[in-house]
Amino acid sequence: MPKSAPGATPVTATAASAPAGAPSYWDDACRHLARRDRVMKKLIPRFGQARLSSRGDAFTTLARSIVGQQISVKAAQSVWDRFAAVVGGPGTHLPPAGVRTLAVPQMREAGLSARKCEYLQDLARHFAERQAPEADWLTMDDEAVITELVAIRGIGRWTAEMFLIFHLMRPNVMPLDDLGLLKGISLNYFSGEPVSRAEARELGEAWAPFRSVATWYIWRSLDPLPVDY
Repeated sequence: MPKSAPGATPVTATAASAPAGAPSYWDDACRHLARRDRVMKKLIPRFGQARLSSRGDAFTTLARSIVGQQISVKAAQSVWDRFAAVVGGPGTHLPPAGVRTLAVPQMREAGLSARKCEYLQDLARHFAERQAPEADWLTMDDEAVITELVAIRGIGRWTAEMFLIFHLMRPNVMPLDDLGLLKGISLNYFSGEPVSRAEARELGEAWAPFRSVATWYIWRSLDPLPVDY
């Protein structure tokens, strides 16, 4: 459950059935993790057929991440809904052109800070001016995608890693700056004792090459609703 890192706001999906857009590697990942990790062996069955899924829109995923920075999940959802209404969309696929045409006072009325208004307009400008098609991300490795994204104002490594997990659905991302991940590791593996990034990284070595999947289940152990950006 990502929280308090520069990031995003989740939407939920039902746990009763697997999302149609779930990654093809998911079941293999679950079998791998259950064999390698005693906690995962117990954790994975608790959540049935719920799976990671992508909303299929790169701009919306990143825009939601900016809106949700440093505020609670509930507050972020409320601000996002108001912002989407100002743009004139349902909030599932927000057009960059619609954001670029907004005046800052309009954006502020949705509850956005002045800084987040600047970030969102810079993000929209990046998408409008980006020469390579979005499909180009599919051929780039994780670090190359992160390098491109962190060059955009308002996007740090954590947000770029959320993009890798939730939009590109890369299987082996471990966001070590995510406070929810560290809290979940603490509770599930260290009896609630504080966990350093180095300790989390060492633990995650057993999860490779499916650290994104293990991270998702750790988030789920903190929140019964699936995280979806």
